[in-house]
Amino acid sequence: MTNAAQGTTGNRQVRLKSRPTGIPQAEHFEIVTVPRVEPAQDEVEIQNLWLSVDPAMRGWVNAAANYAKPVDVGAVMKSYAVGRIVKSRHRNWEVGALVTGLFGWQEWATVDAKVIERRLTDRMLQGLDPSAGLGILGLNGATAYFGLLDIGKPRPGDTVVVSAAAGSVGSCVGQIAKLAGCRTVGIAGGAVKTRLCLDKFGFDAAVDYKSPSFLADLKAAVPDGVDVYFDNTSGPITDAVIARINPRSRIIICGTVAHESWDPPPPGLRIERPFMVTRSRMEGFVALDYADQWDLAFKRLARWILDGKIVYQEEILAGLEAAPDSIAGMYRGENLGKRLIRLAHAA
Repeated sequence: MTNAAQGTTGNRQVRLKSRPTGIPQAEHFEIVTVPRVEPAQDEVEIQNLWLSVDPAMRGWVNAAANYAKPVDVGAVMKSYAVGRIVKSRHRNWEVGALVTGLFGWQEWATVDAKVIERRLTDRMLQGLDPSAGLGILGLNGATAYFGLLDIGKPRPGDTVVVSAAAGSVGSCVGQIAKLAGCRTVGIAGGAVKTRLCLDKFGFDAAVDYKSPSFLADLKAAVPDGVDVYFDNTSGPITDAVIARINPRSRIIICGTVAHESWDPPPPGLRIERPFMVTRSRMEGFVALDYADQWDLAFKRLARWILDGKIVYQEEILAGLEAAPDSIAGMYRGENLGKRLIRLAHAA
């Protein structure tokens, strides 16, 4: 246990203060200080080092139907985190172990050991910073890997289009598609992000959805149509891509960030005709369905990173104070890469 762990009795938490409708703003959260909790039998206490900020958090705090129960008002904000065990009353988890799981937006987490998803070992990280366990070797990497390969089933020569292509999921999708022998087209917002798609993540083409010429630019970028579309946005971007799909195309529905609220459902393109004509397939995807296979994905992703075949980018915010506005900022398009909050150095 570190000296800091021994001497600190308070635990600062970010709690959901009120239920948002749509994108949660800073005012929907509050930072409170409560006493640290001694672990009971089969529990551990974890000092959180890194907190994750993910687009899915919007759904976690809204009352609309979702794949998980919404965070209760007054509860600690649900979040993936990387931390180090400082106290343990479970025989399988020793003090000092670096672990990841849904530990929440707080500095210290006392949880049932079952909440721990996995141990981050040197062998798993292979020299990468522990923060990678929340991004490329975490939920984002698993989402890109299984969403593209299991549902998209890319084939050499396919044209793969990715929306939110400069983000932590989209950038990984594009690079895995390249490794599969595909031509890749990224859709992102603004000149900086489209350039990032080209220069850092290796997309063959990148299109700015904010440009007045977006529809014409997209058409020019996919002269042979679209075989696989990894949809992180929904909305008008997806409408434009569906107009270009090829026969037997595969569309992975992974995110809906284009819409602030689904109550009532937003109007959209009628897709029945293009899907009937092309005999295409659209499927919703949640990476948690593949949790028992994540280790396989992480081993391959780590090897690709070490071999220089995949690169990733992190955007690091400092301190718990950055958390309340971090989700809204991401939806404003401020982040470049995987958004993380650093609480302490993983020394």
